[in-house]
Amino acid sequence: MPDSQQWGEVSTLVSGTFPDFSLILPLYNEEKSLGATLEHLQSILKSVPCQSEIIVVNDGSTDHTGKILQQYPTIQVIHHGINRGYGAALKTGIRYAKYSIIAITDGDGTYPNERIPDLVKLANQADMVVGARIGANVRYSRIRKIPKWFLVRFAQWVTKYRIPDLNSGMRVFRKPVVERFLTILPDTFSFTTTITIAMLTNNYIVHYEPIDYYHRVGKSKIKPIRDTLGFIQLILRMGVYFAPMRIFFPVASLFFAGFLISLFQDVFIRQDLTESTLILFVAATQIGMFALLADMIDKRSNRI
Repeated sequence: MPDSQQWGEVSTLVSGTFPDFSLILPLYNEEKSLGATLEHLQSILKSVPCQSEIIVVNDGSTDHTGKILQQYPTIQVIHHGINRGYGAALKTGIRYAKYSIIAITDGDGTYPNERIPDLVKLANQADMVVGARIGANVRYSRIRKIPKWFLVRFAQWVTKYRIPDLNSGMRVFRKPVVERFLTILPDTFSFTTTITIAMLTNNYIVHYEPIDYYHRVGKSKIKPIRDTLGFIQLILRMGVYFAPMRIFFPVASLFFAGFLISLFQDVFIRQDLTESTLILFVAATQIGMFALLADMIDKRSNRI
């Protein structure tokens, strides 16, 4: 399985120049941690020798998030009248961003925001830099680890790349690349999962940089059962969209193997060609042709 991290090649650029970037912060009811997060982010960006901006998208918060944001007139704030979702907030921020390099993080205090400059600098030679939650200090719910383990393995099988962190919310990417997929990116927490699969299956350079991960401040918005089922549905949909042969060819092979077994029984045992053998052959042929057609359409759309 290829390694998508490009460790040695990209990591040598840490001493390079900083590209100008936009930092997008999606928020929904983050009054407990918002003030400290914004103060921290402003101090970080002041120390970076490049042009930058902070775009806060208040995604229909019903607590005091909006009032707290009024205390920061220098920060660009965009308000959603209703809660439209994590992905929708990021899309809004991406559309308003004026720089071609975009960084994203959360407002709940879980990510080490002081690492943002490192990720931005690494973006000089990568289409996306992901803060992978595999550092020395990672505090993660064990309940969430179980379904995530299976989801990551399936995503790696679809993309054929090793994925240290499938849906990290701290990452840096190029705006023109993400805009290519903007219409298919979901409005939910699955945004980060989708962009990871989309970039890997389209051969963009994705670098994973280890970071720490802490307990969040406030209540988590993630619902484990519902969101896990949503992630499974999403990965299947993305697999069909970006890697149809990886999804349909094993199914076609299974039907074809059943056809061969049934044909063997027809010839040497039943001495008659049965309907089940014909059905298995037709099913294998149709699924195989569908997989080839879907793969052809996918490759044609990539060239356009």
